[in-house]
Amino acid sequence: MISGWHSLAWLHFWLAVASAFAGEPPLQRYEFAEPHMGTRFRIVLYAADAATASHAASAAFARIARLDDTMSDYRPRSELMSLSRGAGGPPVRVSEDLFRVLERSQELAERTNGAFDITAGPVIRLWRRARRRSELPDPNELAQTRGLVGYRDLRLDPVKWTVRLLKTGMLLDLGSIAKGFAADEALAVLRQHGINCALVAGGGDIAVGASPPGKDGWRIGIAPLESPEAPPTHFLILHDAGVSTSGDAAQYVEIGGKRYSHIIDPRTGEPLVGRSSVTVVAASATASDSLATAVSVLGPEEGLELIKSTSSAGAYMVQETEDGTHTVEWGLKIIRPQSQRKSSAFCFQPFLDFIE
Repeated sequence: MISGWHSLAWLHFWLAVASAFAGEPPLQRYEFAEPHMGTRFRIVLYAADAATASHAASAAFARIARLDDTMSDYRPRSELMSLSRGAGGPPVRVSEDLFRVLERSQELAERTNGAFDITAGPVIRLWRRARRRSELPDPNELAQTRGLVGYRDLRLDPVKWTVRLLKTGMLLDLGSIAKGFAADEALAVLRQHGINCALVAGGGDIAVGASPPGKDGWRIGIAPLESPEAPPTHFLILHDAGVSTSGDAAQYVEIGGKRYSHIIDPRTGEPLVGRSSVTVVAASATASDSLATAVSVLGPEEGLELIKSTSSAGAYMVQETEDGTHTVEWGLKIIRPQSQRKSSAFCFQPFLDFIE
C-alpha cells in the first residue's frame, strides 16, 4: 500500500515532467537551399523556431563553401588544384579536410584495384571536352593522359599530413566523393547547433540524421531509370545514414549512335556505355558517394561483392541491356507502394528525391 505522502510525491513528479514537455515548443520544418560544388545543396531540418533554423543552416552552408574552396577542380586557387600543380615535386602538407578525403579515396582504390581512382583527373577532363564538342577524344591524347592515371602514384604520409604526386601532369578529381563528404560535414555542423533531425542533399548525395517527428525515417525516392523525371515508384526509409545514386541520366553524350556516360573507368580511360544507375546506402554520405561510383565501374557482379564486404551498406542497381532492364538488389528494404499518394518531392538530380 502506498502512503498518501508517496502518492502526492509521485503526482508532483509527473506534473513536473508534463510541465517540462509542455514547455518545449513543437519542432517545425524548415528548408534552405544554396548553390555549391556545381549543384544545389538543400537542407531540410526541424527546429524550435525560425531563428535557430536559419542560424544553423547558415553555418552548415558556410562549411560546404569552405570545402568547395578546398576540393574543387574547377577553381584554379583551390587547395586541390594547388596540390595538383605541384605534381612531380616534393611532398606537400595539406589541410585535415583534404587529407581525410584523400585517405578515404585511397582506401577504396585499394579495395577496388583502381576501379575507384581520384587520380583519373586528366582522363576525366579529356572526356568532359569530348562531351562539350560531341566528338571522341584524339586516341594519342587519350593514351598520353592514361599514363598519368594511377592511385599508386599518390602517396600519403599520415604522420606529417603530406601528399606527393609522383608524376608531373597528374590531376586529382574528387567529384565522386567530395559532395558526400560535404553533406556529412554539414550534417555534423547542424548537430553542433542542436539540430539532430535534418537532411542535407547535394546533387545525388544525401546525408540524413534522426527521423522527422513522428516518422520512422526520411522517405527517399529512387527515380525510374527509363523516365528519370517521372515520380519515383521505389522508396527507402532512412535515418542516420548516407544515400547516393550514380548514373548517366543527367550527364552523357551520344556519338556515332553510342551513349557515353560521364563516369570514367580509371583502369581503361574509357567512359561507361549504355544506361545504368546505382543507388547505395551506407553509414555516411562520404561512403555512399564513393561506393556508388565504384559499383558503377565494377558492374553488378563485382560491385555486389564490394557492397557485401562493406559494413552497413546496401545497393539497388538497374542496368539496361539488349535483353531488357536488369535489377540487382541487396541489403536494402525497398518500399514499392501499390498506389502513390500525391506529395511534393524535392528533386536533387534525376535519381533521388525525398518525401517526408
